[in-house]
Amino acid sequence: MKTSSPPGHEPDRIDLDDPAEADQWARRLDCSREQLREAVQAVGDRAADVEMWLKGSHSTTNADRMQETKDA
Repeated sequence: MKTSSPPGHEPDRIDLDDPAEADQWARRLDCSREQLREAVQAVGDRAADVEMWLKGSHSTTNADRMQETKDA
């Protein structure tokens, strides 16, 4: 992990407009890029907030969430 950031870059923010950075965050947070995008849309681009949102959404399996959608 880098210890310094380029000027204007905030290491605790997720930039979805940068495909390489989005891929890196998706790997780091163990999610798909689509899940990452949904999380950023839900809670903003702060990495800590996105991580907490993803942890909450991962409390069930994707199959469980798909079933809940069908049942609704």
